Amino acid sequence: MSEQIYAIGTPGQPWGDAEKAMWLQQQQVQRSYQQQVVTVIQQLATELAAVAELCQYGELDYQQFGLSKYPLFALKSRDWQPSKPMVLVTGGVHGYESSGVFGALQFVREHFARYSQQVNLLVLPCISPWGFETINRWNPLAVDPNRSFTADSRSPEAAAVLALVQSFPTPLVHVDLHETTDSDNSEFRPAKAARDGTVDINWNIPDGFYLVGDSDNPQPEFQAAIIAQVAKVTQIAPADEHGCIIGEELQQFGVINYPKKALFLCGGMTNATFVTTTEVYPDSPNTSVAACNQAQVVTVCSAIDFALSHR
Repeated sequence: MSEQIYAIGTPGQPWGDAEKAMWLQQQQVQRSYQQQVVTVIQQLATELAAVAELCQYGELDYQQFGLSKYPLFALKSRDWQPSKPMVLVTGGVHGYESSGVFGALQFVREHFARYSQQVNLLVLPCISPWGFETINRWNPLAVDPNRSFTADSRSPEAAAVLALVQSFPTPLVHVDLHETTDSDNSEFRPAKAARDGTVDINWNIPDGFYLVGDSDNPQPEFQAAIIAQVAKVTQIAPADEHGCIIGEELQQFGVINYPKKALFLCGGMTNATFVTTTEVYPDSPNTSVAACNQAQVVTVCSAIDFALSHR
Protein backbone atom coordinates (compact mmCIF):
# COMPACT_ATOMS: atom_id res chain seq x y z
CA MET A 1 0.00 0.00 0.00
CA SER A 2 1.18 3.52 -0.74
CA GLU A 3 -0.11 7.03 -0.33
CA GLN A 4 -1.05 8.72 -3.61
CA ILE A 5 -0.89 12.50 -4.14
CA TYR A 6 -3.14 13.80 -6.92
CA ALA A 7 -2.04 16.50 -9.37
CA ILE A 8 -5.07 18.76 -8.84
CA GLY A 9 -5.78 20.64 -5.63
CA THR A 10 -4.02 21.21 -2.33
CA PRO A 11 -3.57 18.20 -0.04
CA GLY A 12 -6.01 18.35 2.85
CA GLN A 13 -8.31 20.87 1.19
CA PRO A 14 -11.49 19.79 -0.65
CA TRP A 15 -11.87 20.93 -4.23
CA GLY A 16 -13.80 24.05 -5.09
CA ASP A 17 -15.29 24.98 -8.44
CA ALA A 18 -11.91 25.90 -9.91
CA GLU A 19 -10.39 22.49 -9.16
CA LYS A 20 -13.45 20.69 -10.50
CA ALA A 21 -13.29 22.74 -13.68
CA MET A 22 -9.58 21.94 -14.05
CA TRP A 23 -10.33 18.24 -13.61
CA LEU A 24 -13.14 18.34 -16.17
CA GLN A 25 -10.93 20.10 -18.70
CA GLN A 26 -8.48 17.18 -18.56
CA GLN A 27 -11.08 14.55 -19.48
CA GLN A 28 -11.06 13.34 -23.06
CA VAL A 29 -13.58 11.36 -25.10
CA GLN A 30 -12.06 7.95 -25.85
CA ARG A 31 -15.00 6.00 -27.26
CA SER A 32 -18.52 6.56 -28.57
CA TYR A 33 -21.63 5.98 -26.49
CA GLN A 34 -23.74 6.49 -29.60
CA GLN A 35 -21.89 3.89 -31.68
CA GLN A 36 -21.04 1.31 -29.02
CA VAL A 37 -24.15 1.44 -26.86
CA VAL A 38 -27.09 3.33 -28.38
CA THR A 39 -26.81 1.79 -31.84
CA VAL A 40 -26.40 -1.66 -30.31
CA ILE A 41 -29.36 -1.40 -27.96
CA GLN A 42 -31.55 -0.04 -30.74
CA GLN A 43 -30.55 -2.94 -32.96
CA LEU A 44 -31.24 -5.43 -30.17
CA ALA A 45 -34.65 -3.87 -29.61
CA THR A 46 -35.43 -4.40 -33.28
CA GLU A 47 -34.17 -7.99 -33.27
CA LEU A 48 -36.06 -8.81 -30.08
CA ALA A 49 -39.16 -6.76 -30.88
CA ALA A 50 -41.45 -9.67 -30.09
CA VAL A 51 -40.31 -9.80 -26.46
CA ALA A 52 -38.47 -6.53 -25.72
CA GLU A 53 -39.46 -2.88 -25.69
CA LEU A 54 -36.95 -0.02 -25.90
CA CYS A 55 -37.63 2.74 -23.38
CA GLN A 56 -35.94 6.12 -23.26
CA TYR A 57 -36.16 7.02 -19.58
CA GLY A 58 -34.37 10.34 -19.71
CA GLU A 59 -31.69 12.53 -21.25
CA LEU A 60 -28.59 13.96 -19.64
CA ASP A 61 -27.88 17.52 -20.74
CA TYR A 62 -24.28 18.55 -20.13
CA GLN A 63 -24.17 21.25 -22.81
CA GLN A 64 -23.32 23.88 -20.18
CA PHE A 65 -19.90 22.23 -20.01
CA GLY A 66 -19.46 22.23 -23.77
CA LEU A 67 -20.48 18.58 -23.86
CA SER A 68 -23.41 16.70 -25.37
CA LYS A 69 -26.88 15.51 -24.58
CA TYR A 70 -27.03 11.80 -23.81
CA PRO A 71 -30.26 9.83 -24.25
CA LEU A 72 -30.77 7.16 -21.59
CA PHE A 73 -32.18 3.79 -22.62
CA ALA A 74 -33.54 0.66 -20.99
CA LEU A 75 -34.95 -2.55 -22.41
CA LYS A 76 -38.04 -4.00 -20.73
CA SER A 77 -40.15 -7.06 -21.29
CA ARG A 78 -42.84 -6.22 -23.82
CA ASP A 79 -45.38 -8.66 -22.38
CA TRP A 80 -45.13 -7.38 -18.81
CA GLN A 81 -47.23 -9.60 -16.56
CA PRO A 82 -47.91 -8.70 -12.90
CA SER A 83 -47.92 -12.39 -12.03
CA LYS A 84 -44.25 -12.71 -12.97
CA PRO A 85 -41.37 -11.59 -10.73
CA MET A 86 -39.26 -8.66 -11.88
CA VAL A 87 -35.52 -8.81 -12.53
CA LEU A 88 -33.50 -5.59 -12.69
CA VAL A 89 -30.07 -5.51 -14.35
CA THR A 90 -27.96 -2.35 -14.19
CA GLY A 91 -24.64 -1.71 -15.92
CA GLY A 92 -22.31 1.22 -16.47
CA VAL A 93 -23.11 3.06 -13.24
CA HIS A 94 -19.38 3.67 -13.41
CA GLY A 95 -19.04 4.26 -17.11
CA TYR A 96 -15.40 3.18 -17.31
CA GLU A 97 -16.23 -0.36 -16.13
CA SER A 98 -16.60 -1.78 -19.61
CA SER A 99 -17.78 -5.33 -18.98
CA GLY A 100 -20.69 -3.98 -16.97
CA VAL A 101 -21.98 -2.28 -20.11
CA PHE A 102 -21.01 -4.92 -22.65
CA GLY A 103 -21.97 -7.78 -20.35
CA ALA A 104 -25.46 -6.32 -19.95
CA LEU A 105 -25.80 -5.99 -23.74
CA GLN A 106 -24.52 -9.53 -24.21
CA PHE A 107 -27.07 -10.83 -21.71
CA VAL A 108 -29.82 -9.10 -23.67
CA ARG A 109 -28.58 -10.53 -26.95
CA GLU A 110 -28.18 -14.11 -25.73
CA HIS A 111 -30.75 -14.57 -22.97
CA PHE A 112 -33.43 -11.86 -22.91
CA ALA A 113 -35.89 -13.85 -25.02
CA ARG A 114 -35.53 -16.99 -22.91
CA TYR A 115 -35.84 -15.36 -19.50
CA SER A 116 -38.64 -13.05 -20.55
CA GLN A 117 -40.84 -16.13 -20.59
CA GLN A 118 -40.26 -16.57 -16.86
CA VAL A 119 -39.72 -13.05 -15.48
CA ASN A 120 -40.33 -9.39 -16.23
CA LEU A 121 -36.96 -7.98 -17.27
CA LEU A 122 -35.70 -4.41 -16.99
CA VAL A 123 -32.13 -3.90 -18.24
CA LEU A 124 -30.24 -0.58 -18.07
CA PRO A 125 -26.95 -1.25 -19.87
CA CYS A 126 -25.21 2.12 -19.49
CA ILE A 127 -26.33 4.44 -16.71
CA SER A 128 -23.40 6.88 -17.09
CA PRO A 129 -22.83 7.64 -20.80
CA TRP A 130 -20.30 10.44 -20.30
CA GLY A 131 -18.34 8.23 -17.95
CA PHE A 132 -18.44 5.52 -20.62
CA GLU A 133 -17.06 7.87 -23.27
CA THR A 134 -14.29 9.33 -21.12
CA ILE A 135 -13.43 6.08 -19.24
CA ASN A 136 -14.43 7.75 -16.00
CA ARG A 137 -15.85 6.88 -12.59
CA TRP A 138 -17.53 10.26 -12.06
CA ASN A 139 -19.89 12.43 -14.05
CA PRO A 140 -18.85 15.91 -15.32
CA LEU A 141 -19.78 17.40 -11.94
CA ALA A 142 -17.09 15.26 -10.27
CA VAL A 143 -19.88 13.31 -8.59
CA ASP A 144 -19.84 9.51 -8.27
CA PRO A 145 -23.25 8.24 -9.45
CA ASN A 146 -22.78 5.08 -7.39
CA ARG A 147 -22.80 7.04 -4.14
CA SER A 148 -25.79 9.11 -5.19
CA PHE A 149 -28.93 6.98 -5.16
CA THR A 150 -30.89 9.33 -2.91
CA ALA A 151 -34.15 11.23 -3.25
CA ASP A 152 -32.25 14.52 -3.61
CA SER A 153 -29.45 13.07 -5.73
CA ARG A 154 -26.67 15.34 -7.01
CA SER A 155 -26.19 12.90 -9.88
CA PRO A 156 -28.62 13.29 -12.81
CA GLU A 157 -27.67 9.75 -13.84
CA ALA A 158 -28.78 8.27 -10.52
CA ALA A 159 -31.87 10.48 -10.32
CA ALA A 160 -33.08 9.32 -13.74
CA VAL A 161 -32.61 5.66 -12.79
CA LEU A 162 -34.44 6.11 -9.50
CA ALA A 163 -37.39 7.76 -11.22
CA LEU A 164 -37.63 4.88 -13.68
CA VAL A 165 -37.19 2.04 -11.21
CA GLN A 166 -39.62 3.51 -8.69
CA SER A 167 -42.33 3.35 -11.35
CA PHE A 168 -42.07 -0.45 -11.30
CA PRO A 169 -42.89 -3.02 -8.62
CA THR A 170 -40.15 -4.14 -6.24
CA PRO A 171 -37.91 -6.55 -8.15
CA LEU A 172 -37.19 -10.06 -6.95
CA VAL A 173 -33.60 -9.76 -8.24
CA HIS A 174 -31.25 -6.85 -8.81
CA VAL A 175 -27.83 -7.48 -10.33
CA ASP A 176 -25.52 -4.46 -10.63
CA LEU A 177 -22.55 -5.03 -12.96
CA HIS A 178 -19.17 -3.51 -12.06
CA GLU A 179 -15.39 -3.91 -12.38
CA THR A 180 -12.40 -3.32 -10.13
CA THR A 181 -9.46 -2.09 -12.22
CA ASP A 182 -5.85 -1.05 -11.76
CA SER A 183 -6.97 2.50 -12.50
CA ASP A 184 -8.93 2.45 -9.22
CA ASN A 185 -5.57 2.79 -7.48
CA SER A 186 -3.70 4.81 -10.09
CA GLU A 187 -6.43 7.39 -10.79
CA PHE A 188 -9.84 7.17 -9.20
CA ARG A 189 -9.08 6.67 -5.51
CA PRO A 190 -6.36 9.36 -5.50
CA ALA A 191 -8.76 11.71 -7.32
CA LYS A 192 -11.48 11.05 -4.75
CA ALA A 193 -9.12 11.78 -1.87
CA ALA A 194 -8.00 15.02 -3.54
CA ARG A 195 -11.58 16.08 -4.24
CA ASP A 196 -12.61 15.42 -0.65
CA GLY A 197 -9.46 16.78 1.00
CA THR A 198 -8.56 13.42 2.54
CA VAL A 199 -5.63 11.03 2.27
CA ASP A 200 -5.81 7.92 0.11
CA ILE A 201 -3.99 4.77 1.15
CA ASN A 202 -4.41 2.34 -1.72
CA TRP A 203 -5.50 -1.23 -1.19
CA ASN A 204 -4.37 -4.30 -3.09
CA ILE A 205 -6.39 -4.89 -6.25
CA PRO A 206 -7.80 -8.43 -6.01
CA ASP A 207 -6.85 -10.75 -8.85
CA GLY A 208 -10.17 -12.07 -10.02
CA PHE A 209 -13.93 -11.84 -9.81
CA TYR A 210 -15.80 -11.19 -6.57
CA LEU A 211 -19.28 -10.24 -5.42
CA VAL A 212 -20.50 -7.54 -3.07
CA GLY A 213 -23.58 -8.54 -1.13
CA ASP A 214 -25.74 -6.32 1.06
CA SER A 215 -24.80 -6.27 4.75
CA ASP A 216 -28.48 -5.88 5.65
CA ASN A 217 -29.63 -8.65 3.30
CA PRO A 218 -26.58 -10.84 2.58
CA GLN A 219 -28.29 -13.91 1.06
CA PRO A 220 -25.13 -16.07 1.36
CA GLU A 221 -26.55 -19.08 -0.50
CA PHE A 222 -27.50 -16.85 -3.42
CA GLN A 223 -24.01 -15.33 -3.57
CA ALA A 224 -22.36 -18.77 -3.31
CA ALA A 225 -24.46 -20.14 -6.16
CA ILE A 226 -23.31 -17.31 -8.44
CA ILE A 227 -19.66 -17.72 -7.47
CA ALA A 228 -19.84 -21.43 -8.27
CA GLN A 229 -21.03 -20.69 -11.80
CA VAL A 230 -18.70 -17.76 -12.50
CA ALA A 231 -15.71 -19.86 -11.38
CA LYS A 232 -16.28 -21.90 -14.54
CA VAL A 233 -15.47 -18.92 -16.76
CA THR A 234 -12.97 -16.76 -14.85
CA GLN A 235 -10.80 -16.75 -11.74
CA ILE A 236 -12.39 -15.94 -8.37
CA ALA A 237 -10.41 -13.41 -6.32
CA PRO A 238 -8.65 -14.75 -3.23
CA ALA A 239 -8.57 -12.77 0.00
CA ASP A 240 -5.43 -10.81 0.85
CA GLU A 241 -3.12 -11.58 3.78
CA HIS A 242 -5.59 -9.88 6.13
CA GLY A 243 -8.54 -12.00 5.00
CA CYS A 244 -10.00 -9.05 3.09
CA ILE A 245 -10.91 -7.93 -0.41
CA ILE A 246 -10.59 -4.16 -1.04
CA GLY A 247 -10.34 -3.63 2.70
CA GLU A 248 -13.53 -5.54 3.57
CA GLU A 249 -13.59 -8.79 5.50
CA LEU A 250 -14.29 -11.84 3.35
CA GLN A 251 -17.70 -13.33 4.18
CA GLN A 252 -17.23 -16.47 2.12
CA PHE A 253 -15.18 -17.43 -0.92
CA GLY A 254 -15.34 -14.54 -3.38
CA VAL A 255 -17.90 -12.50 -1.41
CA ILE A 256 -17.75 -9.34 0.70
CA ASN A 257 -20.64 -7.22 1.98
CA TYR A 258 -21.35 -3.49 1.97
CA PRO A 259 -24.21 -1.56 3.65
CA LYS A 260 -25.64 -0.65 0.27
CA LYS A 261 -28.51 1.56 1.33
CA ALA A 262 -26.41 3.51 3.83
CA LEU A 263 -23.80 4.18 1.12
CA PHE A 264 -26.50 5.18 -1.42
CA LEU A 265 -25.26 2.55 -3.87
CA CYS A 266 -27.12 1.49 -6.99
CA GLY A 267 -27.42 -1.99 -5.48
CA GLY A 268 -29.30 -0.53 -2.51
CA MET A 269 -31.94 1.46 -4.36
CA THR A 270 -34.63 -1.26 -4.20
CA ASN A 271 -35.89 -3.75 -1.64
CA ALA A 272 -35.18 -6.70 -3.92
CA THR A 273 -34.92 -10.05 -2.15
CA PHE A 274 -31.83 -11.10 -4.07
CA VAL A 275 -29.21 -8.38 -4.64
CA THR A 276 -25.60 -8.61 -5.73
CA THR A 277 -22.92 -6.41 -7.26
CA THR A 278 -20.31 -7.96 -9.51
CA GLU A 279 -16.67 -6.93 -9.55
CA VAL A 280 -14.65 -8.23 -12.49
CA TYR A 281 -10.88 -7.62 -12.75
CA PRO A 282 -10.17 -7.04 -16.47
CA ASP A 283 -6.50 -6.14 -15.92
CA SER A 284 -5.58 -9.61 -14.70
CA PRO A 285 -3.23 -11.64 -16.92
CA ASN A 286 -5.40 -14.62 -16.02
CA THR A 287 -8.52 -13.42 -17.87
CA SER A 288 -9.68 -11.76 -21.09
CA VAL A 289 -12.22 -9.22 -22.27
CA ALA A 290 -14.47 -12.03 -23.47
CA ALA A 291 -14.20 -13.88 -20.15
CA CYS A 292 -15.03 -10.71 -18.19
CA ASN A 293 -18.12 -10.07 -20.29
CA GLN A 294 -19.12 -13.70 -19.95
CA ALA A 295 -18.70 -13.56 -16.17
CA GLN A 296 -21.24 -10.73 -16.08
CA VAL A 297 -23.67 -12.73 -18.22
CA VAL A 298 -23.24 -15.86 -16.10
CA THR A 299 -23.91 -13.82 -12.97
CA VAL A 300 -27.23 -12.53 -14.28
CA CYS A 301 -28.33 -15.96 -15.50
CA SER A 302 -27.36 -17.78 -12.30
CA ALA A 303 -28.96 -15.06 -10.17
CA ILE A 304 -32.26 -15.48 -11.99
CA ASP A 305 -32.03 -19.28 -11.87
CA PHE A 306 -31.39 -19.28 -8.13
CA ALA A 307 -34.15 -16.78 -7.39
CA LEU A 308 -36.73 -18.69 -9.40
CA SER A 309 -35.90 -21.90 -7.55
CA HIS A 310 -36.00 -20.22 -4.10
CA ARG A 311 -39.09 -18.01 -4.32
